[in-house]
Amino acid sequence: MKKIVLFAMSLVASMTTFAQDKVETTISGDIVSNYIWRGQDAGNVSLQPTLGVGYKGLSLTAWGNVGLSNPDDTKEFDLTLAYSIGGFNIGITDYWFNKADGGDPEGRYFRYNAHSTNHLFEANIGYDFGFASLQWFTNFAGNDGKNKNGKRAYSSYFEVNVPFKLVSVDWSATVGAVPYYTTSYRTDGFAVTNVSLRATKDIKVTDSFSIPIFGQITANPCSQKAYLVLGFTLHP
Repeated sequence: MKKIVLFAMSLVASMTTFAQDKVETTISGDIVSNYIWRGQDAGNVSLQPTLGVGYKGLSLTAWGNVGLSNPDDTKEFDLTLAYSIGGFNIGITDYWFNKADGGDPEGRYFRYNAHSTNHLFEANIGYDFGFASLQWFTNFAGNDGKNKNGKRAYSSYFEVNVPFKLVSVDWSATVGAVPYYTTSYRTDGFAVTNVSLRATKDIKVTDSFSIPIFGQITANPCSQKAYLVLGFTLHP
């Protein structure tokens, strides 16, 4: 997996060297009241920064999470290498979590040992039809969950997202499910784990600066939990 990281670093270097005038840059940060991921509770009030570069459909994005109200909340650092053309997209994400139960009690970032790492590698493929988008995600290496036989589950998750506009507010409705048993999502078979409705509205501060505010209701029918999240995004 070190090769993936080295390839990503060389990609950024080549982008910067040969296509400075065409590379798109993303810099932003979310503040959220709860960190809810695919219907799972991952923490309380959190800061979630994003830094990314993109060139002709190819992108490399770094995303992180750190708890602001509880020092024991998840610390996370993810790298995603993705490619999109038209409505089609594909990508690989390297997730890293600081949790001691992740495989490496010391939480070392550069430890990639197959059976003692806090990294998790996931592949995704999807298509955006405009009126709706479909995404499929599967873990293929790293600290994945177990199946019923105690072996690697190749944990998977898929979701359907439908965007729409209502009364000058941008909305999106999402339904996500896990297809089979895995300890990663705490499911014992096919289970709907994420039913969400999100609304986003730009709050104008000045003529050239606005802050997107979003509210989200998420229900997890599998765990019988529900969450209400409020957040805002800061970006140049």
